[in-house]
Amino acid sequence: MALAADDAEAVVAPTALHGQPSARRSRADEARRFADLLRQQIHADSFADRGLPPESELAHEFGVSRNAVRDGLALLKQEGLIDRAPRVGTHVARRKYDHGLDALLGLRETLKEHGEVRNDVRVAREITPPPAVVRRLQLAAGESAVYIERVRYLGDLPLSLDLTYLVPDIGRNILGRDLEHNDVFTLIEEVCGQPLGSADVAIESVNADAHSAANLQTPDGAALLLLERLTRLVDGRPVDLEYIRMRGDRITMRSNLIRRPEISNWELT
Repeated sequence: MALAADDAEAVVAPTALHGQPSARRSRADEARRFADLLRQQIHADSFADRGLPPESELAHEFGVSRNAVRDGLALLKQEGLIDRAPRVGTHVARRKYDHGLDALLGLRETLKEHGEVRNDVRVAREITPPPAVVRRLQLAAGESAVYIERVRYLGDLPLSLDLTYLVPDIGRNILGRDLEHNDVFTLIEEVCGQPLGSADVAIESVNADAHSAANLQTPDGAALLLLERLTRLVDGRPVDLEYIRMRGDRITMRSNLIRRPEISNWELT
């Protein structure tokens, strides 16, 4: 019995990406692989001043079928990365912003080349901290902490919801500062008179709860990047514990990693 066109394509794709011989793979696999490579080009501003090429050109460039291109573009549209319309074509909807992991910087410092970051301060007060915060900040029994909650915007676009816990001696001084227009990191260094030194960072994907979704203007259950960061002064004292929910459709986390094997394990030629 003859296979339908889509079924036949799902059994054997014509070529692999970049023209290499194709292994057996499904149309969905091809679409996902194509979308990953095209996403990288979009992030690199390859289409900043023009629309994306037609489906036929993309199929030829990436060595995939037109159907795989169409499905891959649908994935990127669902992410909010591109817009598509008849007789208009395909265009980048709104770019994502790189947030580096190679240096200890606040969001305002990180995105200074893209515009002004402002903070909508929702809460800023002294609290009795939960036990988990007490442990992480190495607080004494009965010691308070300062809690700050902010929604952070680039222009009118909400990028992150930041929940920050500070040790009391530093936090109390920060409460009187300009929290709307400054990174907390900058204020900590001004108050302490010494620089921040290091941070422990964990990043994971979480679904937006109702509170986060409302503040970040995303649907309930949307994918967010949760960055947990414990920051220390240069002398090693932990002073700042943050839980930062970032819009995954607007932020890309980037780093430059270097592998340093023991030279003695390698034979140099």
